[in-house]
Amino acid sequence: MKNGLLALILGTMTFAALADDNGGDQVKRGEYLARAGDCIACHTSKDGKPFAGGLPMATPIGTIYSTNITPDKTTGIGDYSYDDFQKAVRHGVAKNGDTLYPAMPYPSYAVVSDEDMQALYAYFMHGVAPVEQANHKSDIPWPLSMRWPLAIWRSVFAPDVKAFQPAAQEDPELARGRYLVEGLGHCGACHTPRSITMQEKALNNGEGNDYLAGSSAPIDGWTASNLRGDNRDGLGRWSEEDLRQFLRYGRNDHTAAFGGMTEVVEHSLQHLSDKDVAAIARYLKSLGAKDPNQAAFSVDDATAKALWKGDDSATGASVYVDSCAACHKTDGSGYQRFFPALRGNPVVMAEDPTSLIHIVLAGGTLPGVKGAPSTITMPAFGWRLNDQQVADVVNFIRTSWGNGGKSDVTARDVAKLRKDKTIQPYQGSADIHQLENQ
Repeated sequence: MKNGLLALILGTMTFAALADDNGGDQVKRGEYLARAGDCIACHTSKDGKPFAGGLPMATPIGTIYSTNITPDKTTGIGDYSYDDFQKAVRHGVAKNGDTLYPAMPYPSYAVVSDEDMQALYAYFMHGVAPVEQANHKSDIPWPLSMRWPLAIWRSVFAPDVKAFQPAAQEDPELARGRYLVEGLGHCGACHTPRSITMQEKALNNGEGNDYLAGSSAPIDGWTASNLRGDNRDGLGRWSEEDLRQFLRYGRNDHTAAFGGMTEVVEHSLQHLSDKDVAAIARYLKSLGAKDPNQAAFSVDDATAKALWKGDDSATGASVYVDSCAACHKTDGSGYQRFFPALRGNPVVMAEDPTSLIHIVLAGGTLPGVKGAPSTITMPAFGWRLNDQQVADVVNFIRTSWGNGGKSDVTARDVAKLRKDKTIQPYQGSADIHQLENQ
């Protein structure tokens, strides 16, 4: 859902980043909460009109287009009462009674408090400019396009979640972080695996350690990371300060954001108060490991020593030296808070290599944000590396420096992702189709 005009317009808009308090203007508070919910990420038009809808979202059943949520009375939600609004946001039921597709994460939003929901309603009715723009019809084949079965799905798989309540004697900061992660942040929508029937396997930590354990399938060509305390593919080796740095700036001493997470940092997290960012970090660090027996990462310097001596005979090593080592170093350590380490990186050590293949093929950009103004760009290599070369270098990265991954990525895996229309456009002047079978 990348769009150059979106970035331009967002760069010129002014959003209030208010502290978390119950005073102040209700519309401004709603603006802050809409930022926390990152509503603009999906509900923006292709030509950059905020909240006018129309951005496509690839799903396993077809393409869904986001809706117009400006207060336009003809094509938006201008004639929604507060009750209509909260039913749509919390329970996925539109004003006309249709059930919304679960791309709208209404199970998460169901926990939002009445006070915050009222502030959101005030903002969308009085703080957002109305835009008359018709909604797109979703490109989903029949019979999956029928709406009435969604009501059955919602009754079975999207239970009537109640508004958030802190646990007895729960630390207020921990409770605030839990509220933001489970609710407006809807982190589980991407970072929790889903069942074959498409519902999240857990809506909160109380429902089991599948919660925030990483996506079960790629989303737009990316896999969402494990946010639990696992030692290798999770956040077990990160401190609360590491997490605060990542949430605020999209980068820390371990890694940098990529894929859809760059938009979350740019449009949402960088605008939150320090207090709220700290609360989110503290809550995430409180989560136990999905796999408590996962071995801790340990550096193995054999690869670094071989490359230092000029030995690039290992499969994929010469591609790495030519294309990757200048930024990520021959020991895989990268440059802190700029070029992320590949050595010990949870994304590299994850079981699913999709994200690593994707970023080698198509590259990516983390824009500068408040407090970290430098843009970080990973160039695309899909235009000059063929499928086998990409597979070789990905396997090399996954198995070097102690990462302990499997060297099971094949040229066929790369070719499949290369043809995926959801991944970012390639950069460079070469004809990639001529490279695929070289």
